[in-house]
Amino acid sequence: MRKQSTQGIFSPENYRFANLTWLLLSILVIAVDQYTKWLAVTNLNYAQPVPVLPFLNWTLLHNTGAAFSFLSEAGGWQKYFFIALAAGFSVVLSVWLTRLKPSQHLVATALALIIGGAIGNLYDRLIYGYVIDFVHLFYQNWNYPAFNIADSAIVLGAILLIIDSFKNPAEKPS
Repeated sequence: MRKQSTQGIFSPENYRFANLTWLLLSILVIAVDQYTKWLAVTNLNYAQPVPVLPFLNWTLLHNTGAAFSFLSEAGGWQKYFFIALAAGFSVVLSVWLTRLKPSQHLVATALALIIGGAIGNLYDRLIYGYVIDFVHLFYQNWNYPAFNIADSAIVLGAILLIIDSFKNPAEKPS
């Protein structure tokens, strides 16, 4: 007979369910991303930079492609490709999240950030057919492609995964 846990769904035996609480971070990323995009759409004129700092403008742009406007001129099929890709990655990363050990906080944070960013941009593609970007970094003649909070969360999540891979390298075969 199995012993009943007194800790309920957050007991060590149920860590897979408890790991899903990391999705609250994903929801926060989605909410902040969508709110800031709403602010950009309601307060900025398309492609008209608003200086903020000597290296930063708010510039409302629509991106039908991926990072750095990759495939933005592909003719329309890329919208469905990126929708499928974002949805698929979100599911795969959510499953990965459920399989983490309770002590893997850095990986859980990374996955939650990536999931939130992917869903934030997925929402834009589904509703508008493009992703709303508005953060524009530059220095003299150098311009970084415009991005948004969702993109930032994805990049931060990827950086955290890389840091974790150096911090906890996989055991090497003997």
